[in-house]
Amino acid sequence: MTVLLLSVVGMGAMACAQDALSDPSDDSYLTFYLDNDLFGGTDRDYTNGARLSYISGSKKVTELGPFQQALRKLSGDPESFRLFQAATGFEDPKKIRYNYGFSLTQLMFTPDDPKPYGQPPFQRQYAGWLGLGFSLHVKDDSVLNSIEFTVGMVGEDSFAEASQDFIHDLRDIEKFNGWDSQIPNELTVDLSFVQKRRVDLARWGYRAFRFDGLTEWGVRLGSFRTGAHLGGLFRFGYNLPPDFSDPRLSPNAYSHRFFGAGSGYSGNWSVYLFSGATARYVAFDASLDGPLFQDFSTSTNRRPLVGEVYAGFGVRYQRVEISYAHTWRTEEYTTQRGVADFGSLAFRVQF
Repeated sequence: MTVLLLSVVGMGAMACAQDALSDPSDDSYLTFYLDNDLFGGTDRDYTNGARLSYISGSKKVTELGPFQQALRKLSGDPESFRLFQAATGFEDPKKIRYNYGFSLTQLMFTPDDPKPYGQPPFQRQYAGWLGLGFSLHVKDDSVLNSIEFTVGMVGEDSFAEASQDFIHDLRDIEKFNGWDSQIPNELTVDLSFVQKRRVDLARWGYRAFRFDGLTEWGVRLGSFRTGAHLGGLFRFGYNLPPDFSDPRLSPNAYSHRFFGAGSGYSGNWSVYLFSGATARYVAFDASLDGPLFQDFSTSTNRRPLVGEVYAGFGVRYQRVEISYAHTWRTEEYTTQRGVADFGSLAFRVQF
């Protein structure tokens, strides 16, 4: 994990230097996301998630590398496949902007009972996943299309056990004893697409206060997860600029010019509230079904339909912003004990 983390940070630093040479006025973002169910007073099922993501400033098509050019074929811009163009909503090709990004994500899952030195039956299987993502983002003032290619590892080499033990040692919390029975190692490859559309709903106080909304849909195909989702988000706040960022850890969680220059919403401070909901169809999930290419049986039966609602707040001062969201998610497998209840922190720095 340390090597991958240094790789992402290094790529982000090189990209920041390139941004400074190409367009000093256009900013990049480094964002850290943290999910944990201890915010909800539990320690089970989806128990922790962490994601570090870097996104570049706006780029011209000629500044994209070969890999980003390949992802562009799925982006929905005027040069993409006709099938994807129909779903984009881009009205003026001259207003389209491009960003590329890198991410490092770790997810961990545990049963309810930490004491047995094996897998408790009918509880969530011990599982971890670590993924390195490469993405392209295509947007105008109202539409954002994000494509991310992720290569990862499920199993012991995800370092989920080591990460959880480290956190539990810091907080003097009882450790989980059954990690030796976790899902075995397997390489995963995933490709995800997400489209967001933004609309202003109301303005007050010479535009100092604003109420807006985002709709979102997406698909993911891969050996870690395969499925589709549909959702929406409302935001209300002071000095609230046009923005597509996801306040929570998600497969395409990046910061997209959060409180960016030139948006018409200046000021050192921003404060806002938000709430949203998502419905998800899950065709495959390695953390519930086991590795795709190995004969490994978990003790759970996955539910194909999962819903969630969330609410939270955010505060920004100049180039630093922090937000918190609390999520309530329906049962993901048939023997799960009630809804999942966890919190999400996001910390953003603008370069």
